[in-house]
Amino acid sequence: MRRSTKRPYAAGHVPLDMDRIGAMARSEAGPGGGSFTVRQVRNDAKSYTCPGCNHTIAAGLTHVVAWSNEHLFGADAALAERRHWHSGCWRAAGRGRVG
Repeated sequence: MRRSTKRPYAAGHVPLDMDRIGAMARSEAGPGGGSFTVRQVRNDAKSYTCPGCNHTIAAGLTHVVAWSNEHLFGADAALAERRHWHSGCWRAAGRGRVG
């Protein structure tokens, strides 16, 4: 039987990177109770306007990118209409307080 070549036999296990897990896409309820795909991101090059509070999300700030799972014209159109939110504004929108 052949040994796996993924990791040397005596090498230790690489610890799990929790920041990388936080950036994975997940599905959540958003504004209006709709289903959204959500990712936590950090963009160092560009600023955005949050649709929840209409304030600027500064470049380099960790924030949320969300797009609808229920777009009339499909997944590609939904992704093209994604929006960048402050993390707190996104949480509030999911509870029906913003948006």
